[in-house]
Amino acid sequence: MAPELSSNITDTALIFEGGGMRAAYTCAVVQELLAQEMYFDFVAGISAGSSNSLNYVARDAERARASFVDLVLEPEFGSWRTWVRGKGVFNSEFIYEQTGEAGQPLPLDWEAFKANPITMNVGGFNARTGECVYWNKDDDMPDLRAMAKRIRASSTMPGLMPIIQIDGEPWCDGALGPNGGIALDAAQDAGYEKFFVVLTRPAGYRKAPSRLPHAYDVLFRRYPQIARGLLERAENYNRVLDELAELEARGRAYVFRPTHMQIVNQERRIDRLREAHRLGMAQARREVPRWEDFLGR
Repeated sequence: MAPELSSNITDTALIFEGGGMRAAYTCAVVQELLAQEMYFDFVAGISAGSSNSLNYVARDAERARASFVDLVLEPEFGSWRTWVRGKGVFNSEFIYEQTGEAGQPLPLDWEAFKANPITMNVGGFNARTGECVYWNKDDDMPDLRAMAKRIRASSTMPGLMPIIQIDGEPWCDGALGPNGGIALDAAQDAGYEKFFVVLTRPAGYRKAPSRLPHAYDVLFRRYPQIARGLLERAENYNRVLDELAELEARGRAYVFRPTHMQIVNQERRIDRLREAHRLGMAQARREVPRWEDFLGR
């Protein structure tokens, strides 16, 4: 029998930024939100943020941590050897489509996921058309396989992971769209005016333009829309940061920014990931009183 779940935060949207393995730090926010029984009725994520969103919806704090810490110990997690074999530097088929099955390293409680009344949106980028879309939990994820493919697509970093086909179309990391990798637009389109945003970059960070723009045209000649998305990424990302800053100043956004982010998006050293998680958990716990103030709890 499916569990009975409900939301208790209905006026604020929860948003998770991506950032690859930097989510070893921010998955601690998922854990602390669940520990504090802060249950939003809307969550959106892109790339690694889609995995954080998934684990939040499934209300699985341990899976949230294991997804970005323990999983690197699995032999099939990925390396340059798997990249040579066409599976990617990160073996995305294994990470997203296989580990959630029963008996696998990250079994997902599908019944809990489906029973949660929350609205979940996951952003993906169509590599052929350049369109950015948000897949919805209720409309686009009827089963575990459909859900896993979309989480994988949202997380597929071009060049590091193979492009994934869904319904005959090529998809990759949703961060290549005009949202810059922060799903603020999804929450705004859903009618929200108040936002709890979890970033994976520290305060003051600004994304720099590519130093080798013409290389994208060569690397992605089969998918020119990917090259365009990468070239426009810095401008889009920084524009959304500016919008968030304005929302913060007006009291309409709470932004979690890591204070001790010491790893990069491709980090796979278990000691560094464990330390990042420890620091993320310490910061999340420190900030709980501020979360409560912002959410009016």
